[in-house]
Amino acid sequence: MKPTYNYTTVLEALADLKEKGFHNDFNLHYENIKANPHDYSVEHVYRYEGDSDPDEESVVYGIISNSGEKGVFVAGFSANSNNEAAQIIEKLCIDNSGKM
Repeated sequence: MKPTYNYTTVLEALADLKEKGFHNDFNLHYENIKANPHDYSVEHVYRYEGDSDPDEESVVYGIISNSGEKGVFVAGFSANSNNEAAQIIEKLCIDNSGKM
């Protein structure tokens, strides 16, 4: 199982990942993840839950590509959030859960 962390804010999670070398924004290149999910692995999972609004729930993923590129992907969990790349990343977490 991948490590899951709980932080007060998404910015706190992003800052922690940046300190660990995760500098790229995979939200800008999600098409690559959708097209080649087997080229990526999820190394860190950070959950953020809003205090009062369920639409504020999100997950920050620390991802490493097979080529060694480290980056982050931020996914929301609101009712109107339907992100195919986020679903693929979640599947990667499940598929790779026994590889730690």
